This record gives sequence, structure tokens and C-alpha cells, in this order.
Amino acid sequence: MKKINVIGLTAIFSLAALSSGCTTVNPYTNEQQTGKAATGSIIGAVAGAAIGVASSSKSDRGKGALIGAASGAALGGGIGYYMDVQEAKLRQQLQASGVSVTRNGDNIILNMPNEVTFGVDQTDLSPRAMEVLDSVSLVAKEYDKTRLNVLGYTDSSGADSYNLRLSQVRASQVGNYLLGKGLKANRVSTQGMGEASPIASNSSAEGRAQNRRVEIVLTPTG
Repeated sequence: MKKINVIGLTAIFSLAALSSGCTTVNPYTNEQQTGKAATGSIIGAVAGAAIGVASSSKSDRGKGALIGAASGAALGGGIGYYMDVQEAKLRQQLQASGVSVTRNGDNIILNMPNEVTFGVDQTDLSPRAMEVLDSVSLVAKEYDKTRLNVLGYTDSSGADSYNLRLSQVRASQVGNYLLGKGLKANRVSTQGMGEASPIASNSSAEGRAQNRRVEIVLTPTG
């Protein structure tokens, strides 16, 4: 019983230290990190400590809890922080570009509307799109632990088969441009989605314009 109490107190003190000021050390860069990443570290520490205790012998449970908490904090906070700083850099690079940057968990979504990328029924990247992709590639090369998933979308005008093919060609154009900027092939994938997943109503010109887009979804690789 005494050993269990010691472990419990150790876990409490460890959590208090982790949550103080909501800062932890990022395992990727060895820098102090704050915000969502620190929260992830705390959650990871709790889970890691529990696993450490469960997988250790009775005599080593205290040590197992500490090791588990440390590794859990690294896993819980490292990826979140890595995506935090990458998101901030992308927002800085893409200011006033017409491309939105949103976050969904550990994924970063770049929404490139058709007015930025392609003309109506066109598959050649515009000069404006190339400038945007130049900025994206700069950040992606700096933060190389992410994958870039390029998804092409159309509105509902025209035949389904035509829209699917058009969206794939456009996604491929974006993907090929990123590869031409030096990104490794295993980090870039492309897919045409056609009319799937509209973000606005196709019953109006404004809605159809929003649905014609290319999204780049950046996801952590590990």
C-alpha cells in the first residue's frame, strides 16, 4: 500500500511540474513549448505513467511510472508542438494570399480556391498559385516530418466523370509543382475528389466558386 501511495504522489508531483506555466520541452527541437502542445504532454505523461506502472514489476513500478511519464510527454507534446509551429509559419507565409489555413487536430488544411490556382476549366497553374506553392514548399522543407496530401475538388456542374478527371489533373499539377521544388516523392500524394465534399451550396455561383478548390492537408508522419 505504501508503494502505491508513493507512486501516486510521484505522479501528482510530476503532473504539477508539467502543468506549471503549461510549458514542456519539445523532443524535436529541445525548445520550451506552450499551449496545446503542453496539454498534450500532460495527457501523454498520465498515460505513459500508467503504462509504465502496469508493465513493471512491483519493485520497479516507481521507476516504470517515471520512465512512462517522460516518454508519454514526449509523444503527446512533440507532434502537437511540431504542427503548432508549422501552422504559425504557414500563416505567416500565406498572409494576404487568398489561401486559408485551418487546423483539425494534428492536421493542417490549406484551402486554395480556384481563383488562386486555375482558370475556369483550366489545368495550368496560375502565377499566383506558383507563388503560394513556393511559400508552402519552403515551410514543408523546413518541417520535413509531415506529409502533404493534395486533394482536388470541383463544383457539380458538368458530368461526374469529367469533374473527377479534372480534379485529379489539377491535384497532380499542384503535387508535381511541389515535387519540382525539391520535396521528396514519398511526402506528396494527390487525389481527385470530383464533386465530393462540397463546402458550400452548388445552387449559387458563389457556392460553386467555393467548391472549386485544391486542398493541401499536412499530416504528421510520426
